[in-house]
Amino acid sequence: MGSIGLDEDLTALAESVRGLLQRHVTEDAVRAAVEVKDEQLPTWWPLAAAQGLFGLHLPEEVGGAGFGLTETAVVAEELGRALAPGPFLPTVLASAVLHAAGHGAHLPGLAEGTTIGAVDLSRTDLADSDLVFSGPVGSRLVGTATPDGLSVTGTSGVLMGGQLADVFVLPVSVSGETTWIVVAREKVQVTEQPSHDLLRRFATLTVDELEVPQADLLDLDAQLPLDLAAVLLAAESAGVADWATATAADHARTREQFGQQIGKFQGVKHRVARMLVRTEQGRACAWDAARAQSDGTPRDEASLAAAIAGSTTVPGSFLVVKDLVNTLGGIGYTWEHLAGFALRRLRSTTILLGSKAVWEQRVADLALVGVRRPLGLELPPEAEAVRSEIAAELDTVTGENSQARLAELGYTAPHFPAPWGKGADPVTQVVIAEELSARGLEPHDMIIGNWAVPTLIAHGDAGIQERLVPSSLRGDIEWCQMFSEPGAGSDLAALSTRAEKVEGGWRINGQKVWTSGARTSDFAILLARTDKDVAKHKGLSYFVLDMTTPGIDIRPLRELTGGAHFNEVFLDDVFVPDEMLVGEPGAGWKLAITTLANERVHMTSNSATGTAELLFEHVDRNDPVQVAALGRLVADAQSGGLLGLRQTIRSVAGLQPGAESSLAKLIAAENIQDTWQALMEFQGAASLTVDPEERSATWWFLSSRALTIAGGTTDVQLNIIGERILGLPR
Repeated sequence: MGSIGLDEDLTALAESVRGLLQRHVTEDAVRAAVEVKDEQLPTWWPLAAAQGLFGLHLPEEVGGAGFGLTETAVVAEELGRALAPGPFLPTVLASAVLHAAGHGAHLPGLAEGTTIGAVDLSRTDLADSDLVFSGPVGSRLVGTATPDGLSVTGTSGVLMGGQLADVFVLPVSVSGETTWIVVAREKVQVTEQPSHDLLRRFATLTVDELEVPQADLLDLDAQLPLDLAAVLLAAESAGVADWATATAADHARTREQFGQQIGKFQGVKHRVARMLVRTEQGRACAWDAARAQSDGTPRDEASLAAAIAGSTTVPGSFLVVKDLVNTLGGIGYTWEHLAGFALRRLRSTTILLGSKAVWEQRVADLALVGVRRPLGLELPPEAEAVRSEIAAELDTVTGENSQARLAELGYTAPHFPAPWGKGADPVTQVVIAEELSARGLEPHDMIIGNWAVPTLIAHGDAGIQERLVPSSLRGDIEWCQMFSEPGAGSDLAALSTRAEKVEGGWRINGQKVWTSGARTSDFAILLARTDKDVAKHKGLSYFVLDMTTPGIDIRPLRELTGGAHFNEVFLDDVFVPDEMLVGEPGAGWKLAITTLANERVHMTSNSATGTAELLFEHVDRNDPVQVAALGRLVADAQSGGLLGLRQTIRSVAGLQPGAESSLAKLIAAENIQDTWQALMEFQGAASLTVDPEERSATWWFLSSRALTIAGGTTDVQLNIIGERILGLPR
């Protein structure tokens, strides 16, 4: 069970709210809210008010706590997880909008929960639009300027929580532009509406030549209320999705069909694993959108973060709840399970907030004019002492041999222990990355060595370490990996390459496949079977193979691109001396896991955020389909980076690892693949007649297919997520 908040204070807030809701928002309480004819304030409302939950984001002078929207987002997530009935979200949204506009008249009542608010999220500027993708059009409030303000006539759009609201924040069309106003209930006619969401009921309101004084015209960017709605609804939706994922996983662990738990069926396991991916992706976007509204972030940057949450978290959470219903099967379709009420909540939210495509277009529009959301983090004060020491050392690195000097100083892989690295903790690693970037210094990228060298450091003897580690760090040695075989791809325990003990070493026979760079590599990490009489995963050993050894036959494998970076390697009586066995005979499985873990960390740490930038000069800005596609790719790229950032923050703060690092590879790999595919589509028929040797979008489209295979296929990754994170049966 995750949370938007990462630090101790936000975690404590989440736990406090969760405890309150567990005591007072039981399943019986949820069902009572569903069955009641007229919406009523829930029993937990005064308790939440007593804890100050309605005013966390408001200043102290109006009865608030003086925090930011992040704290309110944490509460919204917990309420979503509990499927809590009541108009909490429209109330805090109304107060957030009024506070942003500097309108304080209603804030004390909203802060203490005695005044209930509602906001009309209809987009009046799209009411008569011919756009392919429109938002929730419905408001027909039209205003005419008067000497004292506006005269407003018409009917609002659908208002969530409108049945109980005391004060309404409304968009009004004035000469084709949107003006926001605030109106008290006694000045309007409220009509209760049949409600798809049975836990937060709907209403509309009607006015006829209502005189709205200048003081009740809100002075704010017309987009801001929609952005604030995206932030808070995303936080709530993330909570619903988290509940749905946990519920699906629990059902898949315990429900039996055909004599076994349904979580063993790969189709079910992958569906639930994808639910977790979408949940964590959405949570990361909601978290970033909330903090962007709270920390002095430039308005356009905060708006981009909100649009990413609107395009990712809310529709993604809706997909999660639909998958819950499918996972539950027949019971999920009945009134007897809460899943249906969660489905109604998320369907209502996606309609009221606006279509996924509208928010994707918003992301693209901002990105195309140069708005970016940097993935920075705040380091603790002690980082500055570390920074001065690192800066002084790096200032000595100049000239053509800078990579060798960086290796000597421990900067190729600073997290390695001394003498190979600097034994850098997470804070120091972040500082080093920043200082290297500031100087334009790039340590050598060991590529496969990034996975091989940690294994040598952890399990090799002093001789093999002295021989191979410094050279690898300097870039004098190139590595390849020989794990996969024609009959054993991701299933390493099934490999059949044999290593027979002979005098002074081992004689190896077998075949490896998919070996990148074998023709140019100096050494390989090689897994071979040394004992066929024990369990498959216990009979493996881990070797380092000198690629100049006789008996190695390397045959290029042509790839989808037409090139041949891959190879198949035949080993015919290849002799490997004893000193090139890493660890003990039979310990290869444990060592291979070390290597693969390092591979996945390496691949996950690469942000795909920049890849979508390649589309900017090719998108047809007059084509809403292309613009929405661009926005989706930018949002997905940013969400992958945010998952990595949250994991980094956990590491820097010394917190327990979350699920983010296990999920980011999937998101990043698929985003890169989708980006190159989209670029081909944007280029049209021209992408079909390019030089096959050119590194064009066409070439990269083909090349990127490897990303969901290398380092463990997507299917294997989903199995790992399902089994190791969600606890589904193997």
